Amino acid sequence: MNKLKTFLPLGLAGLVIAIYAFTFVVQQYEVAIKLRLGQIVGDDYRPGLHFKVPVLNNIKVFDRRIQTLDSRPERFLTIEKKDVIVDSYTKWRISNAAQFFRSTGGNIARTSRLLSERVNTSLRNEFGKRTIQEVVSDDRLALMALLTKEVNENAQDLGIEVVDVRVKQIDLPPEVSESVYSRMRAERERVARDLRAQGGEAAERIRADADRQRTVIVAEAFRESEETRGEGDARASQIFANAFNQDREFYAFFRSLSAYRSSLGQERDVMVLEPDSDFFRFFRDPAGQ
Repeated sequence: MNKLKTFLPLGLAGLVIAIYAFTFVVQQYEVAIKLRLGQIVGDDYRPGLHFKVPVLNNIKVFDRRIQTLDSRPERFLTIEKKDVIVDSYTKWRISNAAQFFRSTGGNIARTSRLLSERVNTSLRNEFGKRTIQEVVSDDRLALMALLTKEVNENAQDLGIEVVDVRVKQIDLPPEVSESVYSRMRAERERVARDLRAQGGEAAERIRADADRQRTVIVAEAFRESEETRGEGDARASQIFANAFNQDREFYAFFRSLSAYRSSLGQERDVMVLEPDSDFFRFFRDPAGQ
């Protein structure tokens, strides 16, 4: 009984050590390959518990989650032979663990370098077929889809799958940017001059039309005023005639008084008339005889 108590913990410890030595665990986000003396004897081990032979077998575990390759901005030529500086990134993940190990030795830095070369080659080829306007227009999404497909095909020998290739930014070199900005500024200034000229022409037309309308309105107003004045004069003449016909003597007396007031009411006025002239007839005789 004492021996059993002594050897039981040792047996359990040995069992645990044996299980640890003869097994390996692959996590949900990992993929593994098994090596025997440097040769691949098992690949693409999925998540779970797997067996190995200690010392004889070596296990390589890789992260199969999506990785990001953020490339440095590179300069490419368009079909117009103009330089553009392209900043891009690539999303990739391991698709074939065995091929990945054979091609890159499982080294992420080496994988990034090899993948970056393929991405730059595809970018250079595609940008060389397009103008600057095409690569920055709505065709940009189609361009990135094409780049993703092309780079993915070229990266199959690395044992990886390229999920996405995205162009973050497209810039012109400083020396090109300045000339482009100068042309844009000159074009905007030309458009501004054209607009100002068109505005000046429209202003002259509006001003001329306003002057014409003013002249027409003034002329029509003068014509209407003259017609109104003529009608008023005619009406006044008619009233005077009616008044004269009603009492000719009183009308003649009233007109004479109005003439006296208008003629003699001012200071320093001098009138030279004969005393017996018809103008003073109401002075001589109130009856005007």
